[in-house]
Amino acid sequence: MMMDWEAYRKELFATIQQIGQTGPDIVRGYRVIADVAVTARCDGCIVTHVDAAVRHGATRDELIETLGVAITVNAGAALVYSARTLDAFAARTEAGGPGR
Repeated sequence: MMMDWEAYRKELFATIQQIGQTGPDIVRGYRVIADVAVTARCDGCIVTHVDAAVRHGATRDELIETLGVAITVNAGAALVYSARTLDAFAARTEAGGPGR
């Protein structure tokens, strides 16, 4: 079953906002140590990073180039999560906004 990436992103942001309101140092600490979402195999990281990439005007080709680096570093798992990242990118750009 295909994940509803847009619904997931909205749910995730709402929950992270609650965490940030209660413990702002947690979110600040995360920002300091944030890693590559694909190699961490973290859907929440992927949807967050894809949203930021789209907002900054990243294209699909730029995303694939970046995923190539992750695949080189983390082989098979990164390849599988790269596919999930492209699914999230497609869902995000089909919903509207820059990055197409």
